[in-house]
Amino acid sequence: MTRKSVSTDKAPKAIGPYSQGVVANGFVFCSGQIPANPETGEISTGSITEQTRRVLKNISAVLEAAGSSMKKVVKVTVFLLDMNDFTEMNEEYAKWFPEDPPARAAVQVARLPKNARVEIQAIAVV
Repeated sequence: MTRKSVSTDKAPKAIGPYSQGVVANGFVFCSGQIPANPETGEISTGSITEQTRRVLKNISAVLEAAGSSMKKVVKVTVFLLDMNDFTEMNEEYAKWFPEDPPARAAVQVARLPKNARVEIQAIAVV
């Protein structure tokens, strides 16, 4: 098995003992991203649309650093603080996957790091 950690300054630094992503056997596994600005580390306090957009920008940066892209995503998991945000999150999410969207799960959770309202993780082909 081949395995390589992915790191980029275009996405927020890990806030714990994990990699932004890991490339293994032709796939890149992106750690969950929250709506943190990669330059400041500050969490977006805007709407769920704005937070989702920031999260997906972060994921896109990790994928690019791994030699992949949003077009190669095969599986996504969305964690929402409040399932009432689902429709608004989904509208922004759809803009990032306009054709042949990946498999996905969306769940409500009790709490997210740094009190974010959304966290998303992704798996893509390299």
